[in-house]
Amino acid sequence: METAADAPVGHGYVNHKDDLLKRLRRAEGQVRGIQRMVEEDTYCIDILTQVSAATKALERVALALLDDHLSHCVAEAAEAGGTMSQEKLKEASNAIARLVG
Repeated sequence: METAADAPVGHGYVNHKDDLLKRLRRAEGQVRGIQRMVEEDTYCIDILTQVSAATKALERVALALLDDHLSHCVAEAAEAGGTMSQEKLKEASNAIARLVG
């Protein structure tokens, strides 16, 4: 079974890497802002609003990665067929379950 360490360089997200990094830096800034809000005893509803925004930002990153994985890694495995195809589908299904669970 191929693992992330065995996977070839050039993952499905390679064409969107800069966008993903920008989104992750934005989410990182949001989390730092939340930490600062807690340190400054900001009203809890305002903090929760920012937690929700940071969560949504990370969900968008996750969905973009999942989309790239399906259209690149899973699609290639499906073309190749065999056990790799089933393994990639199971891997994607497990990732989706983690995202919604």
